[in-house]
Amino acid sequence: MQNLSLILVPVLAAQKAAGDGLIKPLGHHELLLVLVQLSLLLLVARGLGELMRRINLPPVVGELLAGVLLGPSLFGLLLPDLQAHIFPKSQEQSNLLSVISWLGVLFLLIVTGLETDLKLILRKGKTALLISLGGIIIPFITGFGLGWLLPDSFLADPEKRLVFSLFIATAMSISAVPVIAKVLMDLNLIRRDIGQVTLAAGMTDDTIGWILLSVVSGLASSGKFDLGTIFHSVSAAILFLAIAFTIGRTIVDQILRWVDDYVGGIAASMSVVLILALSAAALTHGLGLEAALGAFVMGILAGQSRRFSNEAGHMLEVFTASFLAPIFFASAGLKVNLLALLVPQTLIFGLIVLAVACVGKFTGAYLGSRAGGLSHWEGLAMGSGMNARGAMEIVVATIGLSLGVLNPQMYSIIVMVAIVTSLMAPPLLRWCLSKVVMGEEEARRLEQEEQDSRSFIKQIHRILIPTSGGPNIQLAAQLVGYMAHQNSIEVTSLYALSDKQPQSKARRMEATQVKDTAAEQALAAVTEEMQLPADTTLQTKTESGRNKAEVILNEANKNYDLIVLGASEQIRPQKALFNLLVDRVVQESPCATMVVKSHLPQPKGEICKIPQQQLKKILVPTVGTEYSKNAVEMASTIAAQTGALVTIVNVINLPQVEYILYEQRSLAPVKEIAHDMLEQQAEIARNLGADVKTYILQGSSPEREILKFAKTQEVDLIILGSNIRMVTGRVFFGHRVDAILSKAHCPVAVITVP
Repeated sequence: MQNLSLILVPVLAAQKAAGDGLIKPLGHHELLLVLVQLSLLLLVARGLGELMRRINLPPVVGELLAGVLLGPSLFGLLLPDLQAHIFPKSQEQSNLLSVISWLGVLFLLIVTGLETDLKLILRKGKTALLISLGGIIIPFITGFGLGWLLPDSFLADPEKRLVFSLFIATAMSISAVPVIAKVLMDLNLIRRDIGQVTLAAGMTDDTIGWILLSVVSGLASSGKFDLGTIFHSVSAAILFLAIAFTIGRTIVDQILRWVDDYVGGIAASMSVVLILALSAAALTHGLGLEAALGAFVMGILAGQSRRFSNEAGHMLEVFTASFLAPIFFASAGLKVNLLALLVPQTLIFGLIVLAVACVGKFTGAYLGSRAGGLSHWEGLAMGSGMNARGAMEIVVATIGLSLGVLNPQMYSIIVMVAIVTSLMAPPLLRWCLSKVVMGEEEARRLEQEEQDSRSFIKQIHRILIPTSGGPNIQLAAQLVGYMAHQNSIEVTSLYALSDKQPQSKARRMEATQVKDTAAEQALAAVTEEMQLPADTTLQTKTESGRNKAEVILNEANKNYDLIVLGASEQIRPQKALFNLLVDRVVQESPCATMVVKSHLPQPKGEICKIPQQQLKKILVPTVGTEYSKNAVEMASTIAAQTGALVTIVNVINLPQVEYILYEQRSLAPVKEIAHDMLEQQAEIARNLGADVKTYILQGSSPEREILKFAKTQEVDLIILGSNIRMVTGRVFFGHRVDAILSKAHCPVAVITVP
């Protein structure tokens, strides 16, 4: 105690001597004001945003108007003392709200980045680039000319007219992808060709716009215009983007993979993206670029990773849209004074700025569209959509005001341009897009996308394949390899261990060595059998736990889409369909499962390589359910790779006499239903690239007819779709599936979906 006093006394004396050097906590009044400000801004912004949504306008317009109404334009006009008390002109108080507003900017750009589809931009590359260049170059030229000709009273510093003109040119070049996307979604046109091109052009436009903004912001921060400053800003932007989209993409993907594998969960996924985005924003800000660029780029990189949770992205979007973005837009509107815009000179030049902004963007996008091969009406739609400035224009205006490039008067004009162009976009887009005719190729693509959205096989992106190395799992691995050549998937091969160890130290070491060798052999056997394409991500793991089933299920809870299991190679317990481990995993799996029973002879030794199975005929029995459709899709995907023939069969028989009317005692209606059902599922198989035949079998025992057909037709693989019937202690798919599993002469795979 005495020693503690000897330490504390000098420290307290030093603090007392420092006096005013101590950091004081946030004052009671300051905290009260910021809480009142946030609640009032959020209430009015969300209320007006929902009102705009109800009348089919972008909510951002209402959120901006909320700030305008709470600013000097209305609240300050009607109750000036109260408005000045709640929103005092105090730098310290303003800074508190500004920090939250800047978080809104960064979160908004992270979300925008997550929704930016680089593949879409590349797919529509030439057309999107031409539209984007037209939509940037012409508005940039007209905006620069406008900035050069505006009176000195609109400049924060008349000595920096060149930087001001460049900033106005950049502001005129920006488009608002969120506004465009919202309108396209409302019109159900987001997946149309014109919608895809509009989004791709808008994304390209925004990406180039942020680079321009970073360069101009760098010039504004340096306070001078010289070649050295330009070179620094441009080279820093190019270097950052080059590293981000090469090494950075891999690093971000690996970080997200690690977090997903070893931490897991939506919260962890969201946290790591926010950490990376804020760090990237700090990096770009430190490089003299705009912090918004770092957040935007990191959002793109996270969105491209397969391991970023869609649920985390959705939660981030909801949080941003419900709290941070409305606060940002409303606080941006607080700085707008509509009364100042009513001054004749300001009103005239404000309308001139609006006209230049609309004409420049509309003309540039239209000319770019025509050069890219789009029609007249498609070009008009592009001009209408790209003219929306919305959120992005507000971000630019906020940055300009904070850098001292814009004065309050010019800031108000740019915010007004953002509001008016966002109001113009929806009705103009609706009118122009109603004139655009859909072509046959586009109709086929949309139909295919609609089918893919309902497809079982197209939703499989991550596969878990637990292995012990036997023939069943080796055959299953071959099937996974065929799938990987048809669909882009990630595969994780897992060797599960139980923690139960022999008692003595020597026996524990010996057992560990044996298990390590067994794990290595089992994982190698499966990896070799899969023969995955070079671009497929394969991960091998050895994990231990209380028992093997828990190890597999714990791993399966990390957002897998399918678990592929091998049935038991040994004599199964009486109370299990496969074995206790497989039965439990199938029953408790959080995702779809496929269990493969090879019916191959058991080779000598625990692990022995099986020959590559030649699949020429695949049989899929169907009863028309969703489970049967899943089996058809799996069979067709494998057949498309192997060249096998898919045979889909349905077994019919006449119902008992006492249950039918006299005029219905015929198989004709039953055959007609079976034929229609088979044709429907055959069409699914053809769309997946398989050759298909259909048969209607007749008999009182469907399993007997299926087994007899499989043997006479020399089928190489039977794929069944089924649901799990809850029976204590074992998996039960139904007597027919059980019979086929036990009596088939060839390999059988059973697919279930929870």
